Order: sequence, then structure tokens, then C-alpha cells
Amino acid sequence: MFIKICGINSVEALNAAISSGADAVGFVFAESPREVTSQQAAELTASLPAGIAKVAVMFQPTAEEWNEVRDIFGPDWLQTDAKDFEELDVPDNIGRFPVYRDRVTTEFDKEPADLPEHMLFEGARSGVGLQPDWDHAAQVARRTCLMLAGGLTPDNVTDAIIHVRPWGVDVSSGVESSPGHKDPAKITAFVEAARGAEGVHGV
Repeated sequence: MFIKICGINSVEALNAAISSGADAVGFVFAESPREVTSQQAAELTASLPAGIAKVAVMFQPTAEEWNEVRDIFGPDWLQTDAKDFEELDVPDNIGRFPVYRDRVTTEFDKEPADLPEHMLFEGARSGVGLQPDWDHAAQVARRTCLMLAGGLTPDNVTDAIIHVRPWGVDVSSGVESSPGHKDPAKITAFVEAARGAEGVHGV
């Protein structure tokens, strides 16, 4: 189970994600209570342990904005709307998490060969805790590596994993005490719950 803690903007939040055993940390380069600059993200991750992926989270970035993030922050993955990738120069060594939103996408109708290798599936709007339809998500998760996002919390992530059987899970507002302020205890609880769901009922 690939676990991503998104919206990291402090040393405390980053350390909580690392110590809890998260697989990836996401940094938001778009208007948000969690927004950081390329330089801030680079400084925060300067001593990031090997094996933890850095994800650049963007929203309709210009080529110039992406190039700055790519060159200064140096992400392992880029997460942005699927259509954005058509306009951006993303090197082969940077993974892609195209974002698809429930009730906006038609991805559940596609054949496996037409789906991206990885995708992030979330509610109709990013970063505000909107939960997608888990039945829809489960349909897509059977056909590609789907990372489930939107409305996940330490209390519901186990049920989400059992229901959807995703490749990974992504959380941001669900581990915060207030918008933009991560709660280390909630981060730890989320990762523990997600790990605990592995192997349950065949997951």
C-alpha cells in the first residue's frame, strides 16, 4: 500500500510523515492554505531519507511554474490534472500522477489499455475533503494503479481500502487540526490504520 501525506509545509509535519512510515510526501505549489514555494520545499526535503518519494502537487501550472518546481525542488512525481501533462515537459525519470475527479471523469468507461499507469482519484474538488464515490473508485482500481484521495481520515481509511482496494491512499485535510496545520498524531494514526488494512479480507 503506497501511502502519501500531502500538503506538507513544516518540519513537524514532515518528521511525522517520515517517522510514521509514509511512502511519499506531497508539497502543494498552488493557491492553498498548504502552499509552499519551490525553495521552501527544497529546504524541507534536503535531508529526506532515501525511499520516501517527493511529490509536486500543482493545479493547471504554466510551463514556467512547472520548470521552476522541477529544477529547484526536484520532485520524484508530478501530480496535476490529467490534461496538464499535455502541455508540460516532464522528464521520464519523474513519475506522473494525473488527477481525475469523481463525476467529472469518464475513466470508469475506459479499457485498461487506455488508462494511465498510475492515477489519483478524488472528489469533485481538491484539498477540501470531498469524498468520491467509492464504488466508482473501485471500478477503476481494478484496472490500473489507483491512488484514492478525498475525504480520507484515520477513522475511515481502513473501510476505504477494503472497499476500493486501491494501489495507494492520499490524505491532506484528514490529518489536520485546522486548514494547513498538520496534526502529527493524526498522521501517525492514518498510516497505522492504512497499514493495518493490508491483508484484511484479501486486500
